[in-house]
Amino acid sequence: MQKDQQLTASKEGAPQGGPLSPVLANIVLDELDWELEQRGHCFSRYADDCQIFAGSQRSAERIKTSVQRFIERRLRLRVNNDKSAVDRPWKRSFLGFTVSPRRDHRIKVADKAIVKLKERVRGLSRRTRGHNLLHVIADVKKYLLGWKAYFGIAEVLSPLRDIDKWIRRKLRCYIWKQWGRSGYRKLRHLGVDRWTAWNTAKSAHGPWRLSKSPALYRALPNRYFANLGLPSLVA
Repeated sequence: MQKDQQLTASKEGAPQGGPLSPVLANIVLDELDWELEQRGHCFSRYADDCQIFAGSQRSAERIKTSVQRFIERRLRLRVNNDKSAVDRPWKRSFLGFTVSPRRDHRIKVADKAIVKLKERVRGLSRRTRGHNLLHVIADVKKYLLGWKAYFGIAEVLSPLRDIDKWIRRKLRCYIWKQWGRSGYRKLRHLGVDRWTAWNTAKSAHGPWRLSKSPALYRALPNRYFANLGLPSLVA
């Protein structure tokens, strides 16, 4: 386990995120599944992550109290109250997913999963890694394909389109930083007119602001990144 950035050997318990953890959870919580089925509850559980659905807030509160009592007294496990709540389904997440608040309740990627994706892409496209663009895109591609394979069942696509745009903007920012003082020359070489290239290169704005400028969009259009192998999350 890791504590204060120091790795120490675990003397008890299973490592968090290890393959043994869900196996042990399923062995222990099988009895919970049987109990919920006998009560006639509609529920979904993976390892120790469980959601129970009710017709009203009042019945949900009653179920939560009753099930928590069963878990603590019968199974002798402790419930994490900070992660347990009674709420609308679209305000909760399950395994990285949630549902839209509209009547059709379509499957949607949870906000926390999108935040984690952005954090990962930021790390892969950090200029201090010292890699060239092709190496960065290869790393990002590998991560995005795995992410897409898991979250590909999402039915609400607008957040994924926004992520595609954000990733391309992040890469434009990365390229602009790499160009440095040769920005004007690179823009002209890629077909940007002299006036636009000059004003962009001499702008007082930072790289992130300029990554959304017309000059960078003209020089580095979407097809540029597609040709380099960058996948889309909605294609």
